[in-house]
Amino acid sequence: MTHFAISVDIAAPPERVWTVMSDVERWPEWTPSVTSITRLDKGPLAAGSRARIRQPKLAPALWKVTSIEQHSFTWETVGPGIRVIARHAVAPIPIGSRATLSLEFGGVLGPLIGWLTKGLNNRYLNLEAAGLKRRSEDMERSAPSR
Repeated sequence: MTHFAISVDIAAPPERVWTVMSDVERWPEWTPSVTSITRLDKGPLAAGSRARIRQPKLAPALWKVTSIEQHSFTWETVGPGIRVIARHAVAPIPIGSRATLSLEFGGVLGPLIGWLTKGLNNRYLNLEAAGLKRRSEDMERSAPSR
């Protein structure tokens, strides 16, 4: 498998970051790496939830949540010869939170496609991490005092 990952420290509590991260249909508002996300199921994000994701320079893909835990979820998309697994996790740290985003490419063609798209994968992960940080910290600053 070819693996890509990024972590970013965010000055907001895990609950705030998780709220932003798990509201997947709003991702296009804070990251240019996603054009649209359409949830295909109702209710909160859960194992089995599906979404159609459109990203610049990539074919539309159907993603399915394979696991969800407190402040983390994993989803995957599959195609001929490829399986891509994306993990999104938030953990507490002294200044607030650390978000970790990762992609793994598997299947017969996965390593080749991962290698061919490594620049795009790293760029998109960086855009997503920066956007998540900005949106979460903006929401934290504008939240009523506790």
